[in-house]
Amino acid sequence: MRIFLAGASGAIGRRLTPLLLAAGHDVTGSTRNAETARQLTAAGIRGVVADVFDAAALRDAVVSARSEIVIHQLTDLPHVVEDEAHLAASYPRNARIRTEGTRNLVAAAQAASARRFIVQSVAFAYAPGAEPHSEADPLDVSEGPRAVTVGAAADMERQVLASGMEAIVLRYGFFYGPGTWHEGPTRTPSLHIDTAAHATLLAVTRGRPGIYNIADDGAMVSIVKAATNSASTRHSGFGSRAWSRKVDAGFPPA
Repeated sequence: MRIFLAGASGAIGRRLTPLLLAAGHDVTGSTRNAETARQLTAAGIRGVVADVFDAAALRDAVVSARSEIVIHQLTDLPHVVEDEAHLAASYPRNARIRTEGTRNLVAAAQAASARRFIVQSVAFAYAPGAEPHSEADPLDVSEGPRAVTVGAAADMERQVLASGMEAIVLRYGFFYGPGTWHEGPTRTPSLHIDTAAHATLLAVTRGRPGIYNIADDGAMVSIVKAATNSASTRHSGFGSRAWSRKVDAGFPPA
């Protein structure tokens, strides 16, 4: 498959890229930095410089790659969190990527006649209610500190699901592991970064269009849809084969 990976140098992008290459996919990865683009090319993919807010340049990059699958892993969050104020300052920038940036990336994918669009969302934005939350439960878009972040995520999901492509929304838990803010789980629902990367790899060729919670086993969100109708998913270590088998079953070939 010819894949355009937007955000190839991010936390998931760096873990996902070798998986895509090992699976035999032809990958073009975007970044905003020329030096990072050269590093991506050295890693075996086609690195391109593309600003998600430059709609024309982004469209040219996605079309030139003859993209069949577009994977949206773009964020604008700090690599290191100094304090809560530092993190909160990034929320409006990240929200703009999810709204305006997603609009541009969806338009670029449509111009390239891409078949499938996979997007990163969040599994920790559900409105208060009975747990575990399924994908059908409403998000908490009420006023308050979460409104900017969750409202942008909801808008992003709506855009992708209405795009006319095979839209897959992966609602990830709080990341931990290499390249993230934490070595181990600190909040629920949690998710190892390699589990997120593997789920994204599976979504390239498997799974019906829709929304999927992707998280470690726990009481907060239901992961039945992404696993199986009766089995749970557990990340039991680095590159867990048991996790892979269960999620393989939950994502039948498209």
